[in-house]
Amino acid sequence: MPRKFLIFSCFLLSCATALPACAEQVTLKPFAPGSYQQLLDSNANKPFMLVIWSITCSSCLKDMALLNKMHKAHPNINMVMLATDDASATEQIQQILAKNELTGLENWLFADENAQKLRYEIDPKWYGEMPRTYFLDKTHEREGISGVLSQEDYESRFKKILN
Repeated sequence: MPRKFLIFSCFLLSCATALPACAEQVTLKPFAPGSYQQLLDSNANKPFMLVIWSITCSSCLKDMALLNKMHKAHPNINMVMLATDDASATEQIQQILAKNELTGLENWLFADENAQKLRYEIDPKWYGEMPRTYFLDKTHEREGISGVLSQEDYESRFKKILN
């Protein structure tokens, strides 16, 4: 019995030390033409928030801790993250998401060289300023906001999309 316990303990210890590395890995779905409609379809009859950001956007990076806090406070609102960077930034994106405990969210990455085309598909009135956040109610009526939001901004918009 003690030998089995020792083996089991070693197994648990090895799993525990491997978990942080595994937890940091995040699947980044490729955002290509048609992906925005896919997002709408997968969130049919559900409110959600689309957060568009980039590793080169300092305001976006400062906002990550608040996004984590808002996600924890409102798990009933699906938060979708979309990085406008290309595949060469995958490792940096994963590190930023892991550092801010946002790996459990649905995460996307621009996967088309024509970023303007992808932006237009999301919103013809959006010209690329970031951060950009969309709040969509269950009928997918939406409000798009450019710039950094406060906790109060998030709270008031969450109330709107949940009604």
